[in-house]
Amino acid sequence: MIEILNSAGVDRARVAGRLVGDILHTLKARCRVGTNLLDLDQWAKQLILEAGATSCYVDYAPPFGRGPFGHYICTGVNDAVLHGMPRNYRLADGDLLTLDLAVTKDGVAADAAISFIVGTTRNPADVAMIDATERALAAAIDIARPGARLGDLSHAIGQVLSGAGYLINLEFGGHGIGSTMHQDPHVANNGRPGRGYKLRPGMLLALEPWVMADTDRLITDPDDGWTLRSATGCRTAHTEHTIAITETGAEVLTLAKASEATLARRTTR
Repeated sequence: MIEILNSAGVDRARVAGRLVGDILHTLKARCRVGTNLLDLDQWAKQLILEAGATSCYVDYAPPFGRGPFGHYICTGVNDAVLHGMPRNYRLADGDLLTLDLAVTKDGVAADAAISFIVGTTRNPADVAMIDATERALAAAIDIARPGARLGDLSHAIGQVLSGAGYLINLEFGGHGIGSTMHQDPHVANNGRPGRGYKLRPGMLLALEPWVMADTDRLITDPDDGWTLRSATGCRTAHTEHTIAITETGAEVLTLAKASEATLARRTTR
């Protein structure tokens, strides 16, 4: 089902999106060398519950996971790119960490992810990989508007990622979002322009470019049955925002309040 929200629904999505952005901003600021992933999960739980919101992850049990996820945030370290289950691990200097968070507030969900280096940045290739996912996301947002096609967004993402030299996995990508976290349509991270569903005002999309440094193959962590890792053990990066299609373009909903001054809204011209 492709859900179209009315203006009141979009207003609620703005609140949920800001909450997701603010929590991710807070958690990133708390990440230090030695921080335990399980502590990050507990901090996320506290911030979600204090805001009167609900985690989209705790009871999430899709066919590709091993039972309910059971945690409040996804934490992917180095070779873990998607669905990273928090575990008893203390962050090391130079780790490449991805935090992925989705919550529901007042009946509307929002979803976002950030990747960053913990402590010392040792490898310029890590910075370039994170930058590529951020640029790919920005490229898709810049052309998102009523009348554009899903394939236009997929193509924009793919052009940036492949242009930066990365292979693109099409098993997992962006998705519709609204009263539930994962909805139609699927938004692949590569595609053909002019194809697919036509965007309409009131649509919410979670766009999420992600790459692995030297492969497009994933493996599932055999210990937790959830964490998706690069098949070669290489480093990975993942960036995501929830956007709302407006009458004139796209509004980024999952920015932190601290980012409001410079990136409060992206609108196509």
